[in-house]
Amino acid sequence: MGASGWGYYVPYQEDLDGALQELRERTFRGGDYFWAREGDGVPPRARRPRPSTEEEMWADEWQQHSGTHSILDVFRVQREDEEPEICAVQPVTVEEARRATGTDRLTRAHVPALENLARERGYGRCAVLHGADGRPEEIYFWGWSGD
Repeated sequence: MGASGWGYYVPYQEDLDGALQELRERTFRGGDYFWAREGDGVPPRARRPRPSTEEEMWADEWQQHSGTHSILDVFRVQREDEEPEICAVQPVTVEEARRATGTDRLTRAHVPALENLARERGYGRCAVLHGADGRPEEIYFWGWSGD
């Protein structure tokens, strides 16, 4: 299938991992992901209905190999002091924000300048975005999935 990028905006909350988990749950429940067992290229004998749980989805070997091409392919937000880890989300650091945009008070207008910070397949990033009043307003999650 190839690589695919994804990006999501969610309302701000201090707990970045909590925001990620809520987004993952909403994405799964909404069916907004690639399910490897459906579609024109899947032989009829291999087709399966969408799973009812993430555990069931990830237990499927076809899904394990293809991924979901969505936020479901990342599982946690890392701390700033951790090395980048596959299938995880790394917050944008103050230094990265300043280098990419000239400021550490990011807004939606800065998103295009930030997107290059997620370059490798299987890795995600996130950034807190601020409103016109300077307060945190949203979290932007983005990254790349795929083979």
